[in-house]
Amino acid sequence: MRDFRVLEPKSLLNYALVGSPNSGKTTLFNALTGMRAKTGNYPGVTVDRRVGSLEVDGHCVQITDLPGSYSLQAISEEEQVTSGYLRGELGDNNLDGIIFVADATSLSRSLPFLLSILNLNIPIILVCTMIDECKARGGDIDFFRLKAELGIPVVGVVGNKGLGITDLKQFFIDPHSWKTTSVPSFDSIEKRFEWADKIFNKVLRHPISESNLTRQIDRILLHPVLGLIVFLAFISIFFQSIFTWAAPAMDLFSEWVSQFANYCAAALPPGFWTNLLCDGIIRGVGAVLVFVPQIAVLFTLIFFFEASGYMARAAFVIDRLMGWAGLEGRCFISLLSSYACAVPGIMATRSIPSPRDRLATILVAPFTTCSARLPVYAVLISAFIPDATLWGPFTLQGLTLMALYLLGGVSAIVFAAIFKHGLLRGASLPFFLELPPYRFPSFKTIVVQVVDRLKVFVKDAGSVILVGSIVLWLLLNFPHHEYNDTLTKTQNKQQQIEQSYAADLGHSLEPIFDPLGFDWKINIGIIGSFAARELMISTMAQVYAVEKDDDNFVGFAKVLSQEDENGVRPISFASAMSLLVFFVYALLCLSTVAVVKRETNSWRWPIFMLTYMFAVAWVASFITYRLALA
Repeated sequence: MRDFRVLEPKSLLNYALVGSPNSGKTTLFNALTGMRAKTGNYPGVTVDRRVGSLEVDGHCVQITDLPGSYSLQAISEEEQVTSGYLRGELGDNNLDGIIFVADATSLSRSLPFLLSILNLNIPIILVCTMIDECKARGGDIDFFRLKAELGIPVVGVVGNKGLGITDLKQFFIDPHSWKTTSVPSFDSIEKRFEWADKIFNKVLRHPISESNLTRQIDRILLHPVLGLIVFLAFISIFFQSIFTWAAPAMDLFSEWVSQFANYCAAALPPGFWTNLLCDGIIRGVGAVLVFVPQIAVLFTLIFFFEASGYMARAAFVIDRLMGWAGLEGRCFISLLSSYACAVPGIMATRSIPSPRDRLATILVAPFTTCSARLPVYAVLISAFIPDATLWGPFTLQGLTLMALYLLGGVSAIVFAAIFKHGLLRGASLPFFLELPPYRFPSFKTIVVQVVDRLKVFVKDAGSVILVGSIVLWLLLNFPHHEYNDTLTKTQNKQQQIEQSYAADLGHSLEPIFDPLGFDWKINIGIIGSFAARELMISTMAQVYAVEKDDDNFVGFAKVLSQEDENGVRPISFASAMSLLVFFVYALLCLSTVAVVKRETNSWRWPIFMLTYMFAVAWVASFITYRLALA
């Protein structure tokens, strides 16, 4: 019999939520606590512990969502977090109990892990998720028999529908009642699996049939040739959708920003503070936030295909290409996450067991096109690439955007191969990844995830953009140039910018960037983009749009596409193409530098990344500029 801590009335109860990847663990966490953690169908989603709380009959219950793991014998860093936390090696956790989550459709694969946790002598409850899917596939598990065999409480739930959640919460009040019989302790993995199979065969009344639809779809999606074709088609539609679906919302938001800025300018007395508010803050921040619809489409598509089960298949399909680079399919998952943002993508490398593979992935992750680059791409593509239909729904602009995304992705693979066959040479560990069944994603869940990500973007990036926009506006407007009545309003604005501190900074960088076709105005934007890539657009909008006296900063693309009386654009086609390529390769993100330092615990690798990526960006942009001029 175990010794259990006697609980005081109305006490704080601390539980750990544990389970293998794809078990529905994080979905259950959301259902219990109301917190909205990211959910998906592959390892590496929850790379940090997440803590949520709820109240049950006056008791405060705290639940820690641990990273998905298959065993206490940790290999990857995220498994080390789970193992260390449960063993009490990550501080005094003072656990009252463990909530072990297992997918009912694959219960036998979770039982060996459960056995190892039972040996920790901590009260534990087994929660079987997706019982509706188990029944739909003909399965019938005797939960009463399972409870008797294990000697612990067993509860069946459907997390995304809230079924069984109320019954589960009642168990949290009194964990010392989760008595357990003695369980065997096996030295070998084989014996542990034999024990699990024995238990599973006793409680399984009707076998769970494999979905014929899943098998038929996998014959195509996992085929070495057909699967790659489908993957490329998926990528094409993916990026075409990002560019076209968000356009109406962007145009509408653009008009709102312009009208609001004009309204404030008319309602407030003229002067320094009004100009700062209207031009520096409203137009500066609005020029970036207008791209929220595109970022929303990006996250919606990523979350949809994660939840559907396709992303795990894509990792297997791309594993052959990753193998050429000396990496494995799990690295693809981190790189794919980096297409939304390099920071969580780099953090997700904790699921990669091999330290060399993990470091190689970190070093190339910023090559993937994060959402912060999207505003720069969208403006330059709209201004310089014709909106011509090539075939069916595919336009030249959409394919250009896809080409930039693929250029970053392919470059990441190439440089990963260079690192793995040189600086980081070494053998990789075997690659395994569980393929979840195909599921139709929950619309509500996807909406919640997208809204949460947009909140993070607006809160984190927005605060940086706000400060950056104000600083850049001050640099562009000081030292103050006296208004000349003999000049037009536009000419006065031009003189102010040309004599500003920002212009001095831009001119100081001309020896470095002149060979790339960048003038001092573009250089100002590059300076701002180090704080946040999105600031490139608001900065250039302030520099260029005022020259056309254009109040609509989302119409910045139109400003760049217009020619003056001499037939000259503000930015030449060659310079625009060079700038696009520069943004593909340059590491213009302080947040990424900070997270690399944290993940590698050294300044050596962040400095190395800044240096080599700038060199690659400079050379690639130089070649692009010369080819475009030819």
